[in-house]
Amino acid sequence: MSTATSTDWQTRPAPETAEEWIARAAEVAAVLAADAAERDRAGRTPYTEVQLLKDAGLVTLLGPTEHGGGGHDWPTAYRVVREIAKADGSIGQLLGYHYLWNRAARLVGTREQWEHIEAEAARNRWFFGGAVNPRDKDVVVTEDGDDLLFTGRKSFSTGSKVSDVTVLEGVLEGTDQHVFAIVPSDADGLTFHDDWDNIGQRLTESGGVTIDRVRTPWSSAAGYVDKVFQPRTYNTLNVPTIQLVFVSFYLGIAGGALETAATYTRTKTRSWLHGGHERAVDEPYVIDIYGDLTAKLWAVEALTDAVAAEGQKLHDHPDAVTEQARGDFEVRVAAAKARATEVALEISSRIFEVTGARSTATAEGLDRFWRNVRTHTLHDPVAYKRREVGRWVLEGELPEPTWYS
Repeated sequence: MSTATSTDWQTRPAPETAEEWIARAAEVAAVLAADAAERDRAGRTPYTEVQLLKDAGLVTLLGPTEHGGGGHDWPTAYRVVREIAKADGSIGQLLGYHYLWNRAARLVGTREQWEHIEAEAARNRWFFGGAVNPRDKDVVVTEDGDDLLFTGRKSFSTGSKVSDVTVLEGVLEGTDQHVFAIVPSDADGLTFHDDWDNIGQRLTESGGVTIDRVRTPWSSAAGYVDKVFQPRTYNTLNVPTIQLVFVSFYLGIAGGALETAATYTRTKTRSWLHGGHERAVDEPYVIDIYGDLTAKLWAVEALTDAVAAEGQKLHDHPDAVTEQARGDFEVRVAAAKARATEVALEISSRIFEVTGARSTATAEGLDRFWRNVRTHTLHDPVAYKRREVGRWVLEGELPEPTWYS
């Protein structure tokens, strides 16, 4: 991977507008795209790729400007994730998850907690990982004086070895209270395993983690004051917020698949010998498929951008978020998630119809787009997203806030 562009970023002014940040992300994506297929096959831990994100300033996009951050909002972050995922779905996921965990303290914690975390993260260019798999209920949190001890195991810990800090989640012993805390990724007792061996999103470092009496002060427990959690409706926005992260890198992967396929079609695909055309780009069915897939992608991108703008209004006034507003937003997110899933799977599969048999060569790496989308879209069943929308339409029913809705 070339580092020339990375060096150049150190001497250029930081982006200011949303458009400038998205353009910076496109520059990073161009570097990533150069050897994306090769890196996917190698499956090496993406230390260099994460450093690229740091050098470009993307990791501090949401951070406070007074501490060196970009001071931008979620709609911009989602677009940046989309750009990165066009080149590399794994790195797009890592960056999107980083943004969510970077804002976890603001979503769940007290003002004092999140102001401290966001300042430190921006100053030190922390990259966040998270050991927060809600289906694993085997992390127990115990008290030890003024400290908490996290003990157990999580099957998935996205970011793991490439992160500077990790968000831990567990259940306080003897209660049903969940506790979130941010700890250094090299903390004693935190062991990341090299057991992520899936068909897609190969570079996300999403393997399991053993958590053996990882110690952190009670004061780091997000949202707890005097050992009592302070609930707000805003706390529950973490789910629709990360679901839009998912949507963003699904759309990015789909867009990257279309762009890569179009380049292949223009330069390598041969016209069909019985079609009557000298060039593949003049084949009517090829033109039709590209037009169809592009229209579908643009439509769901427009929906997603609109939903992201709606969500930002809630983030701007966290104490004013009501159950109704939160529920309506989740339904809109569910609709975007359903459409993005279907469109990304269709695009990443159908590109082979317009690139031809030779495009299936391993060296081309076109299969990585479908493998990446197929792997992550199984995170939670899309049928349940459509159910949220259907129940809202028929009965005005709001989705119950859970780990997935």
